[in-house]
Amino acid sequence: MSGKTVTRADLCEAVYQKVGLSRTESADLVEQVLSEISDCLVSGEAVKLSSFGSFLVRSKGERIGRNPKTGEEVPISPRRVMVFRPSNVLKQKINESLVGE
Repeated sequence: MSGKTVTRADLCEAVYQKVGLSRTESADLVEQVLSEISDCLVSGEAVKLSSFGSFLVRSKGERIGRNPKTGEEVPISPRRVMVFRPSNVLKQKINESLVGE
C-alpha cells in the first residue's frame, strides 16, 4: 500500500486523461458531481453509486461521554454523521488486490 491520498486534482486529471475533456471541463465535471453528492447528503438523502457503495446520513442522539484524561463525564450533543457502506463489488475488488501482494 502506498498510503497516497487521492485529491480533487487527481480526480480531475484522471477525467482529463480518460474522457478527453479539457482540463477546465474535467475540473468542472468533478466539482459538479461532488457538489450534487454533498447537496443530497445535506438534505438527508442517501446516495448510492452502483458497484461502489452508499453514503448515508444517520442521526445520533445525545449521550454521555467521558474525558479520557480526567474521567469527567460530559454530554455529547445530538448530531448527524455520514456513513459509507461499500458495495460487495468494491469489497471483492479490495480483497482481490491483497492476493496480488
